Amino acid sequence: MDQQFILFKLAGEYYGVDIAAIESIIKMQPITTVPQSPGSVEGVINLRGVVLPVLDLRRRFGLPRQEADKETRIIVVETAGRAVGLVVDAVSEVLRIPPEDIEPPSVFVTTVDSAFITGIAKVAERLVTLLDLAQLLLLEEQVRM
Repeated sequence: MDQQFILFKLAGEYYGVDIAAIESIIKMQPITTVPQSPGSVEGVINLRGVVLPVLDLRRRFGLPRQEADKETRIIVVETAGRAVGLVVDAVSEVLRIPPEDIEPPSVFVTTVDSAFITGIAKVAERLVTLLDLAQLLLLEEQVRM
């Protein structure tokens, strides 16, 4: 059975996350910086009365910073019972991907720090890196310890 993914862009590359983990997608809004926050934590936002931590995926992936523009979005995800916002350059589309179009990541391109990559999907003329948000956020917590 095909899996559904939300596709988003970071530094010109496409990434996908399972649609089941997505709570909402919102336009960029002012983020309150939290002093001494770890690594890729951009800060917090007030989303419908809830203080939500926001991670910058560019920082998390070691990509150069970029100023937010009209395409920048915050993807609100829930994993392990916690909600978190992920800043991305743009959200592209919702896509169904058949399992036969997904290959496991090569051992030559993954490390312990990229264990959150679950596969690479071949979609038309592009490659999409598929992410496991639970693993991504778990690794982020381990970095803080």
